[in-house]
Amino acid sequence: MPAPADRTALTPAAAAALIPDGATVACAGFVGVGHAEAVSRAVEARFLASGHPRDLTLVYAAGQGDRATRGVNHYGHAGLLKRVIGGHWISAPMLGDLVQADAIEAWNLPQGVISHLYRAIAGGKSGVVTRIGLHTFVDPRQDGGRLTPRTAQSAIEPRVQRVELGGQEQLFYPSLPIDVALIRATTADALGNLACEQEPFHHDLLAIAQAAHNSGGIVIAQVKRIVPAGTLPASAVRVPGILVDHLVIADDPQDHQMTFGADYDAHFAAAPAGRPPRQTGAPLPLDVRKIIQRRALLMLGAVPPRPGASRPVVNLGVGMPAGMGAVADEEGVGGFVLTVESGPVGGTPADGPAFGAALWPEAITTHAEMFDFYDGGGLDISFLGLAEFTPEGHVNVSRFGSKVSGVGGFINITQSTPRVVFMGALVADGLQIATGDGRLTILQEGRVPKLVPTVQHLSFHGPYVASLGRQISYITERAVFELRGGRLVLTEIAPGLDLQRDVLAVLGAPVVVADDLKTMDARIFTDAPMFQPAG
Repeated sequence: MPAPADRTALTPAAAAALIPDGATVACAGFVGVGHAEAVSRAVEARFLASGHPRDLTLVYAAGQGDRATRGVNHYGHAGLLKRVIGGHWISAPMLGDLVQADAIEAWNLPQGVISHLYRAIAGGKSGVVTRIGLHTFVDPRQDGGRLTPRTAQSAIEPRVQRVELGGQEQLFYPSLPIDVALIRATTADALGNLACEQEPFHHDLLAIAQAAHNSGGIVIAQVKRIVPAGTLPASAVRVPGILVDHLVIADDPQDHQMTFGADYDAHFAAAPAGRPPRQTGAPLPLDVRKIIQRRALLMLGAVPPRPGASRPVVNLGVGMPAGMGAVADEEGVGGFVLTVESGPVGGTPADGPAFGAALWPEAITTHAEMFDFYDGGGLDISFLGLAEFTPEGHVNVSRFGSKVSGVGGFINITQSTPRVVFMGALVADGLQIATGDGRLTILQEGRVPKLVPTVQHLSFHGPYVASLGRQISYITERAVFELRGGRLVLTEIAPGLDLQRDVLAVLGAPVVVADDLKTMDARIFTDAPMFQPAG
């Protein structure tokens, strides 16, 4: 039998030319990390020059982009795309524009479900059966995850079906074949084996490659370098070469940065022993964001580990929750394990374009494995964003007027964690505050209340999740609420505020005020560390 031929790298343009019209393309990546940017850029350039490929179906789990033109934004052209099945959309406003114009078929499905769907496709299974998504906009009794009117007429409808198994209602997400997988790693050897030594995590690489290979499709891997066969340790290989059809090296190094924010940051791969004992440098400003993060940090400190565990396990969502790690470092507090759905366990989760990575992680799992852990109830507490909420405790984080944010892993996490904490300002657009002396003063009120009679998009069904035995809290800069008996109850108010003028009068809908209404801890509003250094 002849020896296998060594692989040579294609140019990004040559790789883009391999994608036929009408193909279903699955791409890996997580916000500003791990997207095969050079290949996607070449696909866009080819389409703009020739009109091909066209009518693609794009599938991705986590959002991939810079909220401008990178990542899956390269596919944001009518004609290039026919449909999108995506988990998080806020990083790709060019796709959101196509949704608003009803120019494509589009679904927003839970991020964890899509990551599990790749494995189902790889294993030849009919799809994913799960309770995740019940009683939200993903439920077929609501929108079925559809984002555009034309989606209902799609040839691959429905993407979500309600079924009953063992006397319990579930949702069924059917599989679909993957024609092209676009993945990214750091190093390939001449046999196509892929290693990720300069990537912050390895998210869906193996599952997507297996799904495409076992669908009869092709796998295109963008890498930084190709080394001789036999030089990669077997334990370092994340995707075996038997799955990889083509290798690509970016023409421009900017198309293969570690994150969209940095060429390389060794801290994303550094061991916990290398981290400083506490954050150095100037403290973060005591603004609305930090006030909310401090109150959340106090809540986190009150959560005990489950029996037999040494530390509670935590998820931090994108945006304001992700910044809690930096505040915890600044305060010099720990005793808990922070995780991100992309795979990192421990360390300090990054924010912004590097969200999904973690500084000084203890371990890194795959995307789907992390959602196995989350969906099964492995977390002790989760902190998520808060954009709109109602007196029934419903929450919207996924769609607002012309803005398509997408739900990401929000539904997986909020429907599976024993204690869920939402974080966000009580009023948006123009809010100005003064603080630092242990009190809060509203200098200028915002114009848009976050508490509303009805949410525009049902990302979280308060009474349903509460019926599962979850504890649900809502933290804002001036008030804390809890969901009790299916109704929102105001339980805390910031020091220095008037209940009627500064809280109840600015709500867009009425809430119940607790008989034992408390004042929020003054340390939150003091421009000094909340905790005294040990010793």
